[in-house]
Amino acid sequence: MGIVAALIIGAIAGWLAGKIVHGAGFGLIGNIVVGIIGALVASWVLPQLHIQLATGTVGAIVDATIGAVIVLVILSLIKRV
Repeated sequence: MGIVAALIIGAIAGWLAGKIVHGAGFGLIGNIVVGIIGALVASWVLPQLHIQLATGTVGAIVDATIGAVIVLVILSLIKRV
């Protein structure tokens, strides 16, 4: 996957995660970063749980969104403390 595609998928995943976890968005750049970190988290967590989702671009967006939600929940828990 190219760098531009990774940024677009990261932006979409971060935006979706921001909508799912209300009040945890970080703006466009922050959402891209959260989406990319979420994709990395999901690429490790989902295989550990033996979860295989769709392939291709849609699958990458779904995986990255799941990872970004995990990252946002952890960040919101850290913010509370």
